[in-house]
Amino acid sequence: MPESTLIDRFAPSPTGLLHIGGARTALYNWLLARGSGGKMILRIEDTDRERSTKENVDFILEALEWLEIDYDEGPISQAAADPRHRAAIEELKASGHAYEFEGATRLKVPDEGETIVHDAIRGDVTFQHENIDDFTIARSDGSPLYNLAVAIDDLDAGVTHVIRGEDHLSNTPRQVMILKALGHEPPIYAHLPLLHGPDGKKLSKRHGAASVQELRDAGYIPAAVRNYLALLGWGYDDKQTIFTTEELQKLFTIERVSKSAAVFDEKKLQWMNGLYLREMPVEELTALIESFTGRTGLGPAVALCQEKISTLADFWPMAAFFFDGPIDDEKARTKFLDEEGKIRLAAARDALADLENFDSASIETALRGVCESLELKPNKVFQPIRVAISGTTISPGIFESLELLGKEDSLNRIEQALNKP
Repeated sequence: MPESTLIDRFAPSPTGLLHIGGARTALYNWLLARGSGGKMILRIEDTDRERSTKENVDFILEALEWLEIDYDEGPISQAAADPRHRAAIEELKASGHAYEFEGATRLKVPDEGETIVHDAIRGDVTFQHENIDDFTIARSDGSPLYNLAVAIDDLDAGVTHVIRGEDHLSNTPRQVMILKALGHEPPIYAHLPLLHGPDGKKLSKRHGAASVQELRDAGYIPAAVRNYLALLGWGYDDKQTIFTTEELQKLFTIERVSKSAAVFDEKKLQWMNGLYLREMPVEELTALIESFTGRTGLGPAVALCQEKISTLADFWPMAAFFFDGPIDDEKARTKFLDEEGKIRLAAARDALADLENFDSASIETALRGVCESLELKPNKVFQPIRVAISGTTISPGIFESLELLGKEDSLNRIEQALNKP
């Protein structure tokens, strides 16, 4: 691999489900590596042995797999590099850059001067040495601390670009000092803006889904999530919002990432996810929905609902009545199947019963004829039918729904509604 090849890394701590902010960091690293012909490393920062359980590591791997974000090397355990970290600590002590104090090892920070972090997003960020005390790089038992381990891991992996959240910015001058004390130049850093909810506060569960797994379980699809996450801080121009993954890989640059906090708005993600679902071939969407619901034989109902759903989870509440019969929505029944509603429903039943061809076009002609004969607006006739066949006031198109149910089932449901007190 040429020396000029870009190498970046995604280095999460395994503390639970992968947060949306972490997913965006992984995505940006992946897009930059793929778009430049570079390499992305997955490193698990698992030195906290109590929290770094196999289950928590698996959560990270599971989330990346669902997002379809792959990596060229890893997962690498940071804890496994402990001997190398300890050797670097000894090297720093031998060169006079570090010393022991009360058993722990500290890096010497000059009393004067400054360390400048060259940030690809924020420009140069200056840290005055007078504000940074000599900092601990190893505990009294010799085990390395975070800043030492990260700096050595990045050095040994040949990392050229460190893309991470801005909450790491305060750590960066310490990592730069460690690398320079060892005689090495630091990589290029880029600290991403934090994610906020629509209320301007740091993103959390109160804003809805806060992890990749929650997005998956809420019925979002990976391509839409990747597209939306890419736009949380980055943009190509003022117009385009829908990008294929290939376009994102080609167009993404770290220099176009904003310094300002980005707003994660699940309603916007829902809108974008809906666009993806509506553009999808019915067969592909059917396969996704059948996998999501654990049901089979959903194709015709999926075709009817495709224009109305924004997530995979929206499908079953809208279409369940096709398979499980009408739900019992007392409020809808009281409002639309009162005495007058049943009179209209009976007229609709008679018109439908006379049909030889029970297709949506014939059904529409018959029911609009009922509206004209009763001198009523369509909704006054259609809603009682909808409540009769589905139990609710929300369904796919009424004519298509009746066709899918078939003549016998449709008339039976209408009859049951008419006979229900």
